[in-house]
Formats: sequence, C-alpha cells, structure tokens
Amino acid sequence: MVSAKKLPRVVPKVAVEVRFRRLLESPARQRHWAPLPKPGAVIRAEATRGPMIDDVHKEFTASAAKAHDSLKRDLAKLRAGRASTNLLDGVRVDYYGTSTPLSQMANIAIPEPRLITVKPWDKTAIKAVEKAIRETDLGLNPQTDGDLIRVPLPPLTEERRKEFVKIARKYGEECKVTLRKARHEALDMLTEMDDEGTASQDDVERGKKKAEELVADAVKAVDAFVAAKEKDIMEV
Repeated sequence: MVSAKKLPRVVPKVAVEVRFRRLLESPARQRHWAPLPKPGAVIRAEATRGPMIDDVHKEFTASAAKAHDSLKRDLAKLRAGRASTNLLDGVRVDYYGTSTPLSQMANIAIPEPRLITVKPWDKTAIKAVEKAIRETDLGLNPQTDGDLIRVPLPPLTEERRKEFVKIARKYGEECKVTLRKARHEALDMLTEMDDEGTASQDDVERGKKKAEELVADAVKAVDAFVAAKEKDIMEV
C-alpha cells in the first residue's frame, strides 16, 4: 500500500535517491503511467513498473556511451606509427592567461604520414603553442618554421610502443571503473523500486538481469576499443 504523498525512504547514497526521484517525475511517467490515486488507494504495479525500469536501463546506456566516448578520445591521443590530428586533441595552450584547446586556435594538418603541421591563427601565439606541444608526454619535438610549426613523428621504439600499450590499458580500466559506478547506481535504483512497491519483485529481478547484460556488453566494448588501439600501436 503506497499513498500519493508517501516519499521514498532516505537511503545512504544521496545521488541514488535524487535519481530515483527524478525517475518518479520523468516524462515517461506522464506518458505511460496512470495518474496517482487518491491518498489511501492502491497503486497497481502493472501501471507503473515498465517505464521506470526502462528508464533505469536507458540512463545506464547513456552513461556507458559517455564513458566510451571519453575512452575513445583518450586512446586517440596515444601515438601510433602514423601521424593523426587526434594526437594533439589533449594539447592546451596558455593563451593570454587562458588554457585554450589547440584545435580552437590553429589549423592542424597531416601533409605527410609522419608529419603534423600546426598553424596558429594568431602569429604571436606561436611560441606558446610550440611550448605546449613540447611539454606533452608524447615525446614530440616541434620545430617552428616562420608562422608554421612542424611536428615530425620519429619511428616508435619497441620500448615506447609497450609504454603506450600500458597507458591504453590504464585508460580502459578507468573506463571500467566508471561503468561499475553506473552499474551500482542502476542496481540501487531498481532495489529502491522493490522496496517502495513501485515495481514487483519479479519485474525488478528481470530488470537487474537486463542491467547486468547491458554492463557486460559495455565492458566488452571497452576491451574491443583497447585491443584495437594496442594493435594499432604495435603495428610496425
């Protein structure tokens, strides 16, 4: 029995409670659920259970997609055997006291397989750009030629390739930590539905099983991204 004014119980994790309340007030509830009954009336589980559990799954899927996008950006920064504009994605320049992404203040091109050229739009920023590129952990040695900065990519040694592989795996593990956190929050919200009676125990168990399947798929995707990058790095 749940009254219309009964609020979800306070749980240790504030974030989970906030997200649970958000689901209660979500547009899906307005579209698919029956209106809340008057105080003292019984809420029918079949009128409320589906959309909320689906919303938990959608929220996890969205979180996993963001984690995957972040991982792919990190992996793109790791140098393989070929030049790539993505290599400089993480470079930020101290531009008049403001940390500015290199891509927002210069044209970046790949004229040759092992050469990157950078042409700052503001010629007065050339020294700052060169300094920012040189100070990355990519082992690059930029060379200024007039208003153009040339960034040659020397062949990677076996030792350097292995170092990059370790970094790629580290990025993968960090992504998995993010996925585990999202998994924990999803399962907590599903448990809360069971405790509050907004979904039946059977539906919650099925929802948890589906959530675990989504987590497994997300982790497999991480392994695939990292494996592809490792192959790219080790390719001579």
